[in-house]
Amino acid sequence: MELRNIAIIAHVDHGKTTLVDELLKQSGAFREGQQVSERAMDSNDIERERGITILAKCTSVEHNGVRINIVDTPGHADFGGEVERILSMVDGVCLLVDAAEGPMPQTKFVLAKALALNLRPIVVLNKVDKPDAEPDRALNEVFDLFSNLGASDEQLDFPHVYASGRSGWADTELDGPRQNLDALFDLIVAHVPSPKQQSRAGEPFQMLATTLSADPFIGRILTGRVEAGTLKAGTTLKALSRDGERLEQFRVSKVLAFRGLGQQAIEEAVAGDIVTIAGMSKATVADTLCDLSIDTAIPAQPIDPPTITVTFGINDSPLAGRDGNKVQSRVIRDRLMKEAEVNVAIKIADTPGGEAFEVSGRGELQMGVLIENMRREGFELSISRPRVIMKDVDGVRHEPVEEVTVDVDDEYSGAVIDKLTGERKGDLVEMKPAGVGKTRIIAHVPSRGLIGYQGQFLTDTRGTGVLNRIFHGWVPHKGPIQGRRQGVLISTEAGISVAYALWNLEDRGKMFIGPQEAVYVGMIIGEHSRDNDLEVNPLKGKKLTNVRASGTDEAVRLTPFQRMSLEEAIAYIDDDELVEVTPKVIRLRKRLLDPNERKRESRKD
Repeated sequence: MELRNIAIIAHVDHGKTTLVDELLKQSGAFREGQQVSERAMDSNDIERERGITILAKCTSVEHNGVRINIVDTPGHADFGGEVERILSMVDGVCLLVDAAEGPMPQTKFVLAKALALNLRPIVVLNKVDKPDAEPDRALNEVFDLFSNLGASDEQLDFPHVYASGRSGWADTELDGPRQNLDALFDLIVAHVPSPKQQSRAGEPFQMLATTLSADPFIGRILTGRVEAGTLKAGTTLKALSRDGERLEQFRVSKVLAFRGLGQQAIEEAVAGDIVTIAGMSKATVADTLCDLSIDTAIPAQPIDPPTITVTFGINDSPLAGRDGNKVQSRVIRDRLMKEAEVNVAIKIADTPGGEAFEVSGRGELQMGVLIENMRREGFELSISRPRVIMKDVDGVRHEPVEEVTVDVDDEYSGAVIDKLTGERKGDLVEMKPAGVGKTRIIAHVPSRGLIGYQGQFLTDTRGTGVLNRIFHGWVPHKGPIQGRRQGVLISTEAGISVAYALWNLEDRGKMFIGPQEAVYVGMIIGEHSRDNDLEVNPLKGKKLTNVRASGTDEAVRLTPFQRMSLEEAIAYIDDDELVEVTPKVIRLRKRLLDPNERKRESRKD
């Protein structure tokens, strides 16, 4: 059977997963009447809740006797490690672009990776049925982007289709019949070359591992494209590391291939196909699985370095161990090491004392997803404020800078520019209209300045702005950047919070907790209205007397308190504060709970 391997790449929310759903439906991958959830490819709970793709996933469809292996990739730069590896196992890409928004920062990121691998993209102008869609403008912008990224003449001559993934149609003409996705299927078969590996079917077996996962029944499994030869279950293979060192010899227990949404055991894997192998115990991503006669590893894609570090520590608050059952540093370390094996964009390092671990990654979202997964598994953690990784270039300290693209209503553009270029030391690169009453602002801003900015940005734009960011490069350190301006309200007592006490504290600032919540000494219960920290008592009840006067015992009416999400809490805290994460609650606290210790520490500064 003829083969095609293709990845679907795009910016966040441009409709990759929805389009793959429709490709599956129209190829007959689902049987008649089968119940399939929306965005069937997003199988992880967090992916479903947030509506984003975190892990790259493979599927396979058949069209007119041709098997098409399709890989759905993440759109966020935080999960770019997945995209980079995936592109090395396909022969073509479908670049999805929202016909209203046009190319966005992430489009640029994934396209640059694809062009560097000499892939010839097919451009899919998606969502052309949106009221504000401008497909011709979007197509011109895509061409300009190809040109700016140094595409070859062959790559610049890209075919394109107009589509609506949600409505399930694609046409080569904008005013075509709009019936189904056959035009896209035909274009993939005609434009994407069949795997050149198919000509190496007679050579000894070789495969580069691209993604790693674990199956509860068959254990550790590795997925990748077969570079040469054929493979049957029961064969003995060896694993070579990236630099050619022999890691292990193992017997293949199962060979699986993607068929529709599931995986099926197959008799024989052939060169060019994307398959999954089980049976190894040590081999991981970027390793070569090969015949015993081969001694050289297949070159693997280098991975972009991490840009931020967060400290994961044990939960040592007075309320530790109430909600979670995984609280020891040994258990936390094992879980983080397991994560680093699967996710090559994450690096783990021990700290002196062994009670905490430095976890480095691509961004706050990636860290937030890891912490959220761990708390759902029963872990309790204390998390530090993210810190940006610096590097020395010729003896000069350099820091990472990100390209920030902001789409805002015209009236808010001044406030956004002021925050990015003034307070956060960014450089304005471009400012242009982006549709009726909207402005697109592009700036290069130090990564340090963007930690915690998302919440402030949504406030400044009344929730209407869209902010996207992507790693741009390194620049000499730009000096201090002002952090949070407000101080915090710190509890001086341990116990259960009282509504009357919180009501009396409302003129001091906004609250993060409500009545009848457990608090302890050193816990942060609110934000002070001034720039200094204030110690308060949230347990102080009303003094009772035997005198009753009319109107004195009215019910206490509290202003609604602010409940922070995990990412908001991590971005909000200062360097001397921590986020306490348990399966049930997220609390903010001072690193040093004892007020006397905090005073001693502040005198040292």
